[in-house]
Amino acid sequence: MNQVSLIGRMTKDPFLRAVSRGRVQSNFILAVNRNFKNAQGEIEADFILCTLWGNIAENTVKHCGKGSLVGVTGRIQSRSFEREDKSRVYVTEVIADRVQFLATKSRSTTELYAPTMQMQPNTVEAPNEAEHFQLPQRENNELPIT
Repeated sequence: MNQVSLIGRMTKDPFLRAVSRGRVQSNFILAVNRNFKNAQGEIEADFILCTLWGNIAENTVKHCGKGSLVGVTGRIQSRSFEREDKSRVYVTEVIADRVQFLATKSRSTTELYAPTMQMQPNTVEAPNEAEHFQLPQRENNELPIT
């Protein structure tokens, strides 16, 4: 059985991307607190890549922004691709079947499509996975998940 359920906060505003055959896709990083404290007494978080398709992606992008508390259920998927420099990149992500909006925050922008992938009428462009995926970086302004 491959099933996962997570509750956490979005680290950035999600955006839609147009992919082949008119489908839309979105992904975001979900910050999920661990249920224990480290040696310094701090709660750490894991940063999980979540990928959404179709109506789930559209509704999530429309209603959620950075800091939104969401519940995600889906399956774990592993994949890899080769960069232009011939290095292999391995990705583990959650493919969401369902997203529950627990405490939404407004988006910092009203634009729903990724800035480099504006939807044009009758135009569908497949994104290069290597351009759109970045591993999360721990920053001083991490979002607490409380």
